[in-house]
Amino acid sequence: MAVLGGGLIGLVTAWCAARRGLRTTVVDPAPGGGAAQVAAGMLAAVTELHYGEETLLALNLASAERYPSFIAELEEASGRDTGYRACGTLTVAFDSDDRAQLRDLHALHLRLGLDSQWLTGRECRRLEPMLAPSVRGGLRADGDHQVDPRRLSAALLRACERAGVAFRRATAVRLRAGGGRAAGVALDDGTELAAGQTVLALGSWSGQLAGVPADAVPPVRPVKGQVLRLRMPEPGRGPAGPFLSRTVRAVVRGHPVYLVPRDSGELVIGATSEELGWDTTVTAGGVYELLRDAHELVPGVTELPLAESTAGLRPASPDNAPLLGPTSLPGLHLATGHFRNGVLLAPVTGDALGELLATGELPERARPFTPERLRAPEDRQERQERQERQERQEQPV
Repeated sequence: MAVLGGGLIGLVTAWCAARRGLRTTVVDPAPGGGAAQVAAGMLAAVTELHYGEETLLALNLASAERYPSFIAELEEASGRDTGYRACGTLTVAFDSDDRAQLRDLHALHLRLGLDSQWLTGRECRRLEPMLAPSVRGGLRADGDHQVDPRRLSAALLRACERAGVAFRRATAVRLRAGGGRAAGVALDDGTELAAGQTVLALGSWSGQLAGVPADAVPPVRPVKGQVLRLRMPEPGRGPAGPFLSRTVRAVVRGHPVYLVPRDSGELVIGATSEELGWDTTVTAGGVYELLRDAHELVPGVTELPLAESTAGLRPASPDNAPLLGPTSLPGLHLATGHFRNGVLLAPVTGDALGELLATGELPERARPFTPERLRAPEDRQERQERQERQERQEQPV
């Protein structure tokens, strides 16, 4: 089988498939790259919740629950540390309007039975003394943790190599088909790779591969995000205690911002959300907005050295949920469209695609996220009738 795309989702799919005994090849010119090199790595099933995404919430919670065992398995298989931290998350409000919005989110958490605790501004500052005095309140979610996506990606790459996954360092340019099913892929180096099953895991580029039938093309678009990386003071050189002890998210005058402190001393600040097509330019405006909002929240942040500024593309689907499982073309499967939750959903995506590829059956929890959900009812009926006609034609006389 072939996995097209060597980003986080492609690598976890390949690793899980190889662990099930499948002969697996990853096609990517630079495996281990992609959005994971930009992402902050928040595992925020609770604090990332948006209205109308209750179905996605169930998948996010399942993956968050799977994370500790997934990390243990991956670190053992790869011999690499992933930067996983069970540190919890604090989401705070900067002014009265932000506080009202956060109160509404807390009410939604309570209705859905989620674990989040309302704190006053003083209680927030007791947890994180570097917060500004103007913080008006917040939500404490002790189950929302973090991982370092760059380390996670490197660990998955090593685990794949140790599991016998092959790598073709080339770009997939066209899907090959034959006998009414996917048969592999043509590469930009002029060669072809035959495969009985093919997984399309090209992130934001998943809808750009030539040769995919129109009704199987994933409706994925790129959403730009700019991210900053700063260096926090070394222990003993800054204020008493850590600069920040946990992930801090905020709404600052209506603008979302997050600060993710790593054990390595790195502080990740992000992220903008821009519908600008394929542009990945780091802009002065984007850097300014992130630093402005982070400074309002944690004034000391502007005293830290700026180590890196980057921009990447999130693969977004029409309903912001992933596209997992078989397409209308037999042998072609999707693992894309994860949008904000690619790092969080890596474990359940790998488990789901691994089971599908090995057994032909998609696990129950992943079935609400098949590409079929985005098809119009009349399209689904037409496809069903076409399949029935094909089955009748193939029956022996």
